[in-house]
Amino acid sequence: MGLTGKQRRFLRSLGHHLDAVVQVGKHGVSDPVVAAADAALAAHELIKIRCASECPQDRDEVAAALTTAVAAELVQKLGRTLLLYRPDPTRPRIALP
Repeated sequence: MGLTGKQRRFLRSLGHHLDAVVQVGKHGVSDPVVAAADAALAAHELIKIRCASECPQDRDEVAAALTTAVAAELVQKLGRTLLLYRPDPTRPRIALP
């Protein structure tokens, strides 16, 4: 998919006020976490994911695993928070610049 810098900035501004809807806990990126992220992306297109302090994986590993598992684009990594974007294939709700 590939996002430009302008599109990333736009998505970061939209995601600033969002709360994390998925949390990666002590089991890391497991099937339930992938299923929850997939469902949240289908419903919202832009989601925040929080990596808990007891997560056994590094945030870079979590980001790589989740983006490939749910076919999403990583918009931002900030601390233990990830921002993921995947447009709805039938009717996208977020119009990118």
